[in-house]
Amino acid sequence: MLYPRENEIRMVSDLSGIWEFKLGDETEPGVHCPALSDMEIIAVPASYNDQKEERAYREHYGWAYYRRSIRIPKCWQDQRIVLRFDAVTHQAKIYLNGVLAMEHKGGFLPFELCLDGLAAPGDRVELVVAADNRVNHSTLPVGNESSTAFFGSDNPGVPSVENAKRWRRPQNLPNFDFFNYAGISRPVRLYTTPKSYIRDITLVPDIRGTEGIVKYKIETSGKREEDLPVRLTILDAEGKTVASAKQAEGMVTIPDARLWWPWPGEPYLYTAVITWGEDRYEQSFGIRTVEVKDTRFLINGKPFYFKGFGKHEDSAFHGRGLDCCLNVKDVNLIHWLHANSFRTSHYPYAEEMYDLCDREGIVIIDETPAVGIASTEGKDPYRTFSIREHHEQVLRDLVERDKNHPCVVMWSMGNEPDTEHFPESAYEYWHSLYELTHRLDPADRPVTFVCCQNNYEKDLVTRTMDVVCLNRYYGWYNLSGDLEAACYALNQELDFWEKQNKPVMITEYGADAIAGIHECVAEMFSEEFQAEFYERQNAEFDKRRFFIGEHVWNFADFATIQGCMRADGNKKGLLTRDRRPKLAAHYFRNRWTKLPNFGYKE
Repeated sequence: MLYPRENEIRMVSDLSGIWEFKLGDETEPGVHCPALSDMEIIAVPASYNDQKEERAYREHYGWAYYRRSIRIPKCWQDQRIVLRFDAVTHQAKIYLNGVLAMEHKGGFLPFELCLDGLAAPGDRVELVVAADNRVNHSTLPVGNESSTAFFGSDNPGVPSVENAKRWRRPQNLPNFDFFNYAGISRPVRLYTTPKSYIRDITLVPDIRGTEGIVKYKIETSGKREEDLPVRLTILDAEGKTVASAKQAEGMVTIPDARLWWPWPGEPYLYTAVITWGEDRYEQSFGIRTVEVKDTRFLINGKPFYFKGFGKHEDSAFHGRGLDCCLNVKDVNLIHWLHANSFRTSHYPYAEEMYDLCDREGIVIIDETPAVGIASTEGKDPYRTFSIREHHEQVLRDLVERDKNHPCVVMWSMGNEPDTEHFPESAYEYWHSLYELTHRLDPADRPVTFVCCQNNYEKDLVTRTMDVVCLNRYYGWYNLSGDLEAACYALNQELDFWEKQNKPVMITEYGADAIAGIHECVAEMFSEEFQAEFYERQNAEFDKRRFFIGEHVWNFADFATIQGCMRADGNKKGLLTRDRRPKLAAHYFRNRWTKLPNFGYKE
């Protein structure tokens, strides 16, 4: 699915702005849109939860309704007209003039509706979007269907508590530690193409000596291909033609190619210009290769060391809504910290962020929203949760959307699943998805998932990934505050992974630090403890040649559900939620300035 780009052929109308809004309940809307009255105002794109100071917004459970009138321009005659949603959390129903036009499941990837036969140029259309924010055993991310939320405060076994749990109102019980922001979180657009149009573009770069090799495939829809020949032109950054072809599928060679390198190297971008009949589309790309070899992760044939973070799309007021200003700020902070990468924990981000990272040379581990797949009440989640089909579709959509981004170097199928209690079914589930992901990606990037703190000897899955990605909290959630014992336990585990002959990186490690708490003798929740935590554990990572990267948890403080282990959200950020640096940010800036991107462990 191509991102909507405006040019002399294609037109785009952004529907961002003020919409009408109304909270609903658990009643699922049917074929006809329910009557909506007494609607309020809401900003789109943005999560709705924090736009009004009411508990009903913050803790909403069920459907919510957005409405606005759209006018199809008369000048769009004889064009294919498409209504596109970049993300609606977590399930959406789209109504045009009161009638259901389409449904979509999944809150972090785009979907679209062709308006042919539904609306014509010159028409005024009432658009209603119904969005369901509920999480359960069939959604990604996963929600609990009984008991407590992640880091909840229930006391099981106490009769009064058990009775209260049965009595309390229905609510989301997320099995994940970030706030369940919901609604229309990314842009809604109308765009046009010719009736016969370019449907998809696949670009697979390679390097041969000083030449760049680009295998390509152009998919079209409409007239027969032989009636409308495809033309491909490759432009360099100055707009000069460096290669061309006249087939829908093939390979072109770029002499003296300039490669895409992570910052502070040069993230050089080319542009593929495709024309077919009346249609035209421009797709930027970079020439770079990615490969796992023995215990090394290679970019352009050189061993790369990941320096960065897990991250969240999270900010005040917007919630998980697209904020281009914040994205630019975050990219500049990543540069300030001398980091080179992040993981899209725990869902695909808005495409605008990937475009920025392509331009700025920031490496991305691209993750699905498969977080919270864990056993409940002793049941095997892989045999009782109805998520497999949805998970496969999310992987297909993710790879289709992001396959041309040079910043994306690895796919993460999910975060912290249960691999310990039902190791055989976990292996069957995840390894088959691992094989599927490799088949889906034309560039065959490395594939992984992110392992929870577990009994790693029982875990049959993590050791089979292309890269072992570990979330470990020695010294925080276990061995709390005892950094001597934490480093001992960490080294015991690293001894185990060294025997697997795999590249290993840590994708989460960290300690909460409440900004402004300072202590001479560092203890938990102080900025000094957070900095010392990292300094001690990094010293152990530095000794291991198979260790290929450190991703701190987290880039910045973020919102979570309320609970006895969270005070105003998760405070593990190197930065506060409003992007002020803590002591540990200065520690990492100094450390990462000295650590090279390439050849660190050679």
